[in-house]
Amino acid sequence: MSKTPPTTRDSKTQATQPDGKTTRGIHELYAEDPLAADKELWDRETDPLSRRGFIKRSSLLAMAAAVGASIPFADKMPAGLIPAALAQSDEPFNIEGKEGLTVLNDRPINAETPPHLLDDDVTPAKHMFVRNNGLPPKQSSIDVDSWTLEIAGESCQNPKSFTIAELKKQFDHHTYQLTVECGGNGRAEFNPSASGNQWTTGAVACPTYTGVRVKDVLKACGIKDDAVYIGYYGADTHLSGDPSKEPISRGVPMKKALEDESLIAWAMNDEDIPYQNGYPLRLVCGGWPGSVSGKWLNKIVIRNQRHDGTKMAPPSYSVPKHPVAPGTDVPLDDMVTIHSMPVKSLITFPKSGITHSDSGPLEVRGHAWAGDLSVKEVQVSTDFGVTWQKAELKDAPNRLAWQRFTAKLDFPEPGYYEIWAKAIDSEGNAQPMVVPGWNPKGYLNNACHRIAVQVA
Repeated sequence: MSKTPPTTRDSKTQATQPDGKTTRGIHELYAEDPLAADKELWDRETDPLSRRGFIKRSSLLAMAAAVGASIPFADKMPAGLIPAALAQSDEPFNIEGKEGLTVLNDRPINAETPPHLLDDDVTPAKHMFVRNNGLPPKQSSIDVDSWTLEIAGESCQNPKSFTIAELKKQFDHHTYQLTVECGGNGRAEFNPSASGNQWTTGAVACPTYTGVRVKDVLKACGIKDDAVYIGYYGADTHLSGDPSKEPISRGVPMKKALEDESLIAWAMNDEDIPYQNGYPLRLVCGGWPGSVSGKWLNKIVIRNQRHDGTKMAPPSYSVPKHPVAPGTDVPLDDMVTIHSMPVKSLITFPKSGITHSDSGPLEVRGHAWAGDLSVKEVQVSTDFGVTWQKAELKDAPNRLAWQRFTAKLDFPEPGYYEIWAKAIDSEGNAQPMVVPGWNPKGYLNNACHRIAVQVA
């Protein structure tokens, strides 16, 4: 392949040969081997110790031409990094099977869904957000017939392995609609900012999942009396490519694992789970951070201690035990792992920024959820939270699913309005009107959702 970089127009989606024939996309090249992609596209060598790249003048000129400007600090650019101008150009980065998602990161792929695309009662696969920690197994390498799930661990009496066909044959099937939300959803609103993908409000979904109950499979293998936790492992690989490193291996206490709604799932919305969402098998523990619902699942361990896999220890998925001032350097010993997610709501209709020119009321709708709890009330406001109007709230189709709310709003005069939504859970906890509890990793932002409306 030519070392001439793709043009700005097509750099988002393809790399080209000298004869102009399309080959593989720049994201595909970097996902396969970022250092090799640096070499192939820019003739850039990498220092294995510093992870900084050495770039020749000719290659620097080529990269500058691709991004449309000189690069003053090119020598400081980390190795294996796609220039943001190419990774985030106006031409959309296509994620197979997804539509309308906003890509926050391409290595690993992380993409959220704009609120107005989450208006369905059951989230369609094309609008299910993507949160990856590592690189998914190559789709071409996945053989559903030979895929196995191993059950092991020091508190497992009879370790066993099951094919997906054996899971389907040996255990009862169950379908639940389950809310899955990234623990960092809303991170972009924290100030000072926290590291990580700058999710706004779209790292949440509530599709249906079909599979077998975790508890049925674990009981078939024998759960010892000293069992306190489970942990999962998946077939995704670490970004470094080092096979000895796990990108993520989290878990939940036995009480959560043994809930009826905790599933080993092979289907989402009555179809195969989408590739980027864990095909062909995943764990689903609704109501908790999405990181405990392991994707590309191939192993569950029953532990006699708190699981100690990758990203189980603080600061990952952990918050301060006590409130801290924004910007505080919190000792790891003063942090606690996130369990149930907080009460939250999302306005899905209308789309923020619309003009309402009808003389009648404006219909507003959305969803509300509350981790392990249920939502007992949703209120909406058009005067910046001074007064609130109770919305109509539907019951959840099952435990751990979100609930639909609707309201009809009148406006006293033309002008700019913000519609705010506030949910209250079954224990009386309400969403705050401002960003709550600053924490170093930007988790658990459940401030009231708000949209803008111009009334003509």
